[in-house]
Amino acid sequence: MIDLAGRVVVITGAGRGIGRGTAIAVAEAGAGVVTLDRDEALAQEAAAEIQENGHRAIAVAADVSEEKAVARAFDRAEAELGPVDGLVNNAGLLSMSPALTTTAEDWETQVAVNLTAVFSCSRLAARRMIERRSGGAIVNVASNAGKVGYPDMAAYNATKAGVISLTRSLAAEWAEHGINVNAVCPGGVETAILSDVAAWLADKKGESRETLLEAMEPRQLGRLIQPIEVGRVIAFLLSEQAAIIRGQSINVDGGDTPY
Repeated sequence: MIDLAGRVVVITGAGRGIGRGTAIAVAEAGAGVVTLDRDEALAQEAAAEIQENGHRAIAVAADVSEEKAVARAFDRAEAELGPVDGLVNNAGLLSMSPALTTTAEDWETQVAVNLTAVFSCSRLAARRMIERRSGGAIVNVASNAGKVGYPDMAAYNATKAGVISLTRSLAAEWAEHGINVNAVCPGGVETAILSDVAAWLADKKGESRETLLEAMEPRQLGRLIQPIEVGRVIAFLLSEQAAIIRGQSINVDGGDTPY
């Protein structure tokens, strides 16, 4: 059993998809959860669901690309739940476009949310952990796109590859402070983002969104992955049971990515 009793974990982008599934999984493992999302209503819904199941949670609205807003979210989390010793960098966005027509604005926005914010949020958490000498764990949500490199997703692919590399760097630097850093690389997860990708491709290919979503099911699994299934792997990586796993980017895509 994954044991996060007594821990406090901040999860970015926790209002839906993998973030929400992770929030539920982490709460089930015993942690107090901060559902951080730029959409306050979604953050509140996720926290309410956790509370209804008898677990501790608070909702905080913040944009991860605004470092001061995230710092205030950490302050509130610590005031209401206790010292933060876990962080899940899940917030992200994807704008589909061929590389030749990707705008500078699209590129910069995806870099800001998918990569720069992972760095800034991780550093905020690590500074607090180091100051308290408490240690902790950080899990970054990368993607199998960071290893494969799918067409029409150059900015997303590049940012997720950056998260994989950043994970190795932070794990090496912060190990001496008792902070473990890992990443997961999902693929084929039933989320709004995957549905949006299928809808975009449907317009280009003249096929239905449903047909394309079915084609995105991991071949070995034969179905789409549920967000909470990814969340349970993340919960494990936050725990002491994962102490020997460090700086890794673990595929959670039903076997689709072989490296």
